[in-house]
Amino acid sequence: MLNRRTVLATGALAAVPLTTPLAALAQGRKDAVTLAMTLEPPGLDPTAGAASAIAEIVQYNIFETLTKINADGNVTPLLAESWEVSPDLKTYTFKLRRGVKFSNGEPFTAAAVKFSFDRAGAEKSTNKDKRTFAGLSTQVVDDYTVVLLNKEIDPDLLFVLGQATSIIVEPKSADTNATKPVGTGPYQLQAWNKGSSVVLTAWDGYRDAKAIKIKRATFRFISDPAAQVAALLAGDVDAFPRVTPRSVAQFKANPKYQVIVAGSRAKTILAINNGKKPLDDVRVRRAIAAAIDRKAVIEGAGDGYGAPIGSHYVPGAFGYVDTTGVNPYDPEKAKKLLTEAGIKTPLELTLTLPPTPYARQGGEVVAAQLAKVGIIAKIQNVEWAQWLSGTYGSKNYDLTLISHVEPFDLGNFAKPDYYWAYNSPKFNELFNQIKNAARPADRAKLLGDAQRLLAEDSVHAFLYSNQWITVANKNLKGLWKDMPVFVNDLSALSWS
Repeated sequence: MLNRRTVLATGALAAVPLTTPLAALAQGRKDAVTLAMTLEPPGLDPTAGAASAIAEIVQYNIFETLTKINADGNVTPLLAESWEVSPDLKTYTFKLRRGVKFSNGEPFTAAAVKFSFDRAGAEKSTNKDKRTFAGLSTQVVDDYTVVLLNKEIDPDLLFVLGQATSIIVEPKSADTNATKPVGTGPYQLQAWNKGSSVVLTAWDGYRDAKAIKIKRATFRFISDPAAQVAALLAGDVDAFPRVTPRSVAQFKANPKYQVIVAGSRAKTILAINNGKKPLDDVRVRRAIAAAIDRKAVIEGAGDGYGAPIGSHYVPGAFGYVDTTGVNPYDPEKAKKLLTEAGIKTPLELTLTLPPTPYARQGGEVVAAQLAKVGIIAKIQNVEWAQWLSGTYGSKNYDLTLISHVEPFDLGNFAKPDYYWAYNSPKFNELFNQIKNAARPADRAKLLGDAQRLLAEDSVHAFLYSNQWITVANKNLKGLWKDMPVFVNDLSALSWS
């Protein structure tokens, strides 16, 4: 089994009013649960978009994967009963679980696995892990045996196959999963009230339906930090995983609640559009990084919950090296770098902020710090759908504050068409070596080299690794203590 502890992030769309029926449901029924999320997902198909809010609702609940990532980071069987890995670490043979069907009645077989992975790696795929699947060749041996041939060595492949981008979909329903998801998991979509909530109900046809304690789960979308606290205090929600860490002290002091503080592998960064002038000049990017006091941002954006980072990697991850000293807080150095780059201040840049509280709160801190060195960051607050289409999709931005929560996402820096437009042949070569390094010691050294290169190139102003807070009713059991992936595993929940 693999032991990996990596995590993903959330944010916020629209606050919804508190209502008596929801409060009664949250407090009254012990086969039901109401959870809250900051962001509403743009759809319910995790293979079609990058928003982590999708997986928070559907992963392991509606859709399942060959492997399952557990709260402790270990990978165990799910739709695959077992597997064997060849000595060269490139061939994976999976024995599949029998007697499984999709919620539309179709059987789960090796053909569905091949369809899912071929689709994920196809030319027109919008799967954010398309590069991984494009390197896989899937062969059906029989209905319950499938072989994956990987072009590269990937020590983390079993973990990747447990992520939401690796869900097994039913071919006939795949194209409508965004609004009518069909999976093999224990739940089905009952209702999606846009802007308010998603309701899942237990599926009687699930292979182990009797083991499911929670029969109905409502996910509410509450973006405003004050409204989040109010909803918890009123009992309108039973649990708020990854809640904005405001007023944590009052919940810790209240015996009605449990407060879980989890570390993460999320990277909150001030992302820089490397493809735009003058941001294509490394001196300007270094100036931006030098202008920012990471500790002040952690206080402003995360209420003190976070650890400073100097590259796109976090403490505790395999191969981590401390690069916070590469671009330390130094406003005078920032001014000199701007002068060296020929920049006449004030330099005006846009700072695009999605609706997540950490971004809106942290953005104000960042803008104030940049102003002290002659960079005027004009804040543009956008909704999540606008951020996904304009910033992430069309690269229409200068700076943006965002948490990258995907595990093992250094490969995004090897994608020249990725939204930050970083194109470094040196990094590409390094990443290729990382992917093909069989010996852990070699891989750790190369990972360190990659972190240092990203820091020296000052691709972004790397800020901090998040700590996530879950506040919940004290009687709700089974909540994840750690969060290697952003999911809400409803099958693990029950009431005491």
